[in-house]
Amino acid sequence: MSSLFGFIRPVIGGVIRTTSEFFTRLAVIGPKDIRSKRFGKFGVGSSISWPTGSGFGEEWIWIGEDVLIAADVTLSAGMGPGQEMVTNPVVRIGDRCLIGRGTSIIGHLAIEIGDDVYTGMNVYITDQNHGYENLDLPIGKQLPNEQPVMIGKNSWIGSGAIILPGSKIGDHTVIGANSVVTGEIPSYSVAVGSPARVVRQYDGTSWERPES
Repeated sequence: MSSLFGFIRPVIGGVIRTTSEFFTRLAVIGPKDIRSKRFGKFGVGSSISWPTGSGFGEEWIWIGEDVLIAADVTLSAGMGPGQEMVTNPVVRIGDRCLIGRGTSIIGHLAIEIGDDVYTGMNVYITDQNHGYENLDLPIGKQLPNEQPVMIGKNSWIGSGAIILPGSKIGDHTVIGANSVVTGEIPSYSVAVGSPARVVRQYDGTSWERPES
C-alpha cells in the first residue's frame, strides 16, 4: 500500500502544481479584464498578478503602461470602500514599473511613483500617519496626518523598505533594503538605514561618499 501511495503521490502532486500554475496565470489582471475597469487608469501592457492583496478605492488609482505588479500586492486609496477622495489620482504608478511581491501602497492624499521604478518584496509606502499629540485620546483614535509622497523615476526601493508620509525620493536613487525613509533623499544617491541617510551620491563624474 505504501509503495502504491509513493508512486501515486508524485503524479497527483504534479497535476495539482500544473493546474495551480495554469489558473494562476489565467487569473492575472490585464487591461482587457473587467477587474481592471475599476481603476482610474490601467495602462496598455500592464498586469496585476494573482493572488492580489486586499485593496479598495481603485477608481483613485492610476497605473501606467507596461507595469508589472506582483502577487499579494495591496493597492488602496482611502480608509475604506466608497470613500470620496479630495485628490485624483491618490496613487499614481508611472510607466514600466515593477512592484515586488507583498508590497503595500496605501494612499490617502497623494503618492506619486515615477516611471521605471522597481521595488523589492514587502515594501510599504504610505502618505498617512496616526496623530499622537492629544494625550487624552488613544493614538489609534486621533486624526491622522497626511503628507504627499514622491518617488522619482528610474529608482530602486529595496526589499522591506518603508516609505513614510512626506518622503521625497529623487530620480535614479537607491533605497537600501529595510531602510525607513522619513524625508527628502536627493537624486542620484544611495540611502540606507533607519532613518535613511545618504551614503553615496553622484557628483557629476563618479559616485562618492558624502562628507561627514
